[in-house]
Amino acid sequence: MTTSSRGTLTTTQRKNSPMCQHQPSCPTADSADRDAARLRAHHPEQGWSLLCNGVLVFEDTGELLPNGKIIAPHRPQRAERVVTAA
Repeated sequence: MTTSSRGTLTTTQRKNSPMCQHQPSCPTADSADRDAARLRAHHPEQGWSLLCNGVLVFEDTGELLPNGKIIAPHRPQRAERVVTAA
């Protein structure tokens, strides 16, 4: 950890989102496991949830990241729909 000329701390550890105040901190919005963050708000009647890292997750599994990037829906196939060759 180092201190910059402005007196702020810089570190190589995961930065907490302003909404993420618990330990261990949630995955960041740009990490591959961003969906593992805790729920902050859940509105199933509107079809969306807000995660602790600032990611909006929609019921179709699409996502909106805090930087405005859109992640297309990515529903995993359900086990009973998977067809295997005999």
